[in-house]
Amino acid sequence: MRRSDRTARVPACLPGGLAPAGVARAAIAALVTTAVLAGCAASASNPPSSHPHADPRRAGWQREGVPGAGLAAVRRGLTGPAAGGPVYYLSLGDSLSRGIQPTATGQNIPTQRGYADQLAARLRAAIPRLRLVKLGCSGETTWTMINGGICGYPARSQLAQAVSFLRAHRGRTALITIDIGGNDPNSCVIGARPDTIVGCLASKVPQLERNLSTILRGLRAAAGRRVLIVGMTYYVPELGLWRSGRTGRQIGMLTDAFAAGANRVLVHRYHRYGARVANVFAAFRSTDFGAGGPAGASRSRRTPPNVTKICSLTWMCAAPPRGPNEHANDAGYQLIARAFWRAITS
Repeated sequence: MRRSDRTARVPACLPGGLAPAGVARAAIAALVTTAVLAGCAASASNPPSSHPHADPRRAGWQREGVPGAGLAAVRRGLTGPAAGGPVYYLSLGDSLSRGIQPTATGQNIPTQRGYADQLAARLRAAIPRLRLVKLGCSGETTWTMINGGICGYPARSQLAQAVSFLRAHRGRTALITIDIGGNDPNSCVIGARPDTIVGCLASKVPQLERNLSTILRGLRAAAGRRVLIVGMTYYVPELGLWRSGRTGRQIGMLTDAFAAGANRVLVHRYHRYGARVANVFAAFRSTDFGAGGPAGASRSRRTPPNVTKICSLTWMCAAPPRGPNEHANDAGYQLIARAFWRAITS
């Protein structure tokens, strides 16, 4: 999922400048190969989360528990002076962490309606002194988060800036949330030659694991072992291409399979470093093609439940110039925030 400052006119999984037929062949070949490497198939199940039995379709904010309930994990990191002064929620990642949405003219802008904003508002009911600090960067990959190059930070990279912040506020940071990795495949497919895509994507899975380990190791060392870290899995915006015809359906099915495998990599890394996981992939019902599965959905004239979901929660099915755009809309960000809330309060 490309997180740029401009509305994406080409789906994020596709190489720019290719004719539709060439796009389909290149994307399908790449996604099939990478899906196998990631240990998934077209019928892959939802990646595991910290709460495998939670049903994301049930209950809004009012049913997610009373403010303050289940927040022991958040308070555990607050080892600084009890009286006076703010405590912090540090939001890290790509454009989703900044609540990016397209304007009526199709320009992507940060908003205060993102999941981090909603989550912070919910947490303040129990922790009034909580302050939200956003360090996310639109277009960030795991590599640029470590090394910099997209957004400017005094410490050079988002990770270095986060580490500096956490060290300076040790004992006063209640929560760290992070969404990262969704942009990593883009360098393989955006503007690339079709014959290079498969090999490039094949290298991305182990690279993603290594980079995320570096990021989490740095955050954990700077924050301390008691501070709650919650990462997230990604939804699949390419499902919004389903309505564009046969090519769109093929790309949607195969991208969904690739995402299932990539999300499993994220979950494994987060759990290894003691982080919890907000299962956004499941909250968006990403694998729900209906009773007949992907094959049945491709033959049916009905729109699969996961496609309906992605159209209602993102701008992928919006008319130009606002769409197609992979970012969540207000309802989508609210659902993401609820997935984080469940991960925090379970």
